[in-house]
Amino acid sequence: MRESGTGSEQNVFYPSWVERNGFSHWIVAVLWTGIAFFLFQAVASVVAITLIILNEGLDPNVDLTRVMTERLDLLFIGNSVGQILFLGLASWLVAGLHTGGESRNRYLRLTTRSDTVNLTLLTALLFVVVQPTIWYIGYLNSLLPIPDYFSELQDAQQEMIENFLQSDGAVLMGLLNIALVPAICEEVMFRGYVQRSLERSWGIWAAILVSGFLFGLFHLQMTNILPLSTLGVLLALVTWLSGSLIPAMVAHFVNNGSAVVLGNMWPEMAFAEMTAETAPPLWSLGVSLLLSYLIIRQLFVQRKIQS
Repeated sequence: MRESGTGSEQNVFYPSWVERNGFSHWIVAVLWTGIAFFLFQAVASVVAITLIILNEGLDPNVDLTRVMTERLDLLFIGNSVGQILFLGLASWLVAGLHTGGESRNRYLRLTTRSDTVNLTLLTALLFVVVQPTIWYIGYLNSLLPIPDYFSELQDAQQEMIENFLQSDGAVLMGLLNIALVPAICEEVMFRGYVQRSLERSWGIWAAILVSGFLFGLFHLQMTNILPLSTLGVLLALVTWLSGSLIPAMVAHFVNNGSAVVLGNMWPEMAFAEMTAETAPPLWSLGVSLLLSYLIIRQLFVQRKIQS
């Protein structure tokens, strides 16, 4: 039995289902990550295909592959349904296996503190100033030997998204399905459930690094795994420092939302091939690293004040 607090505010926590049955928190978390990925993809595909069939009619000769490339809006809806059901709601429920008298929301850090608003603004600013660093890491990723299959798949995906973002109503659809839904559901899954569970097994720093790497792997983008993993580590760090999932959710939305707007207004910049010429200049990298360091240091200061 675990206890926290003092006097009348003392909270009593009992061994969780995971602990009572002799499992490790990290094993259950990694297992659920794989299951959630499979279920999310399966449901997203079923919903998207169903919407396509309803849209195109029950024509047995319809080319689903062609329609999928032309109707990304339907694919995005299917993707959002899968994320909401399994990355968000199901992960919230599975988190109960790791708690013992502690509420799921507290376990997942779906809580706020007196300084949460200020920390959210700082985190949002961090994800603006860190972008040149992320872009440069993307350039370094492009130098790694990646199998042609992954490169061709990524190029095809980028071309479809670029074409979609030029269509009518794409920005609103993109902000909803590419920015808002992932910002909530992926944060509940990775910075809420996975990170918290890994903390119980390995401690905070291993949890931050491993959950960030799993976040990168989850997107199945080998040509972007380094910048995605870096973003995952940053989101994990600010979640721990702020004691709340809210700053990471807002920063995730800022990151993805800005990519949607950039892809709509300046596609030649957003979808440019990563080369030495298109990589950010070194001076902007230096400024980005300095400002990012100063903001992260302030987040550490705020954590000490609250301790």
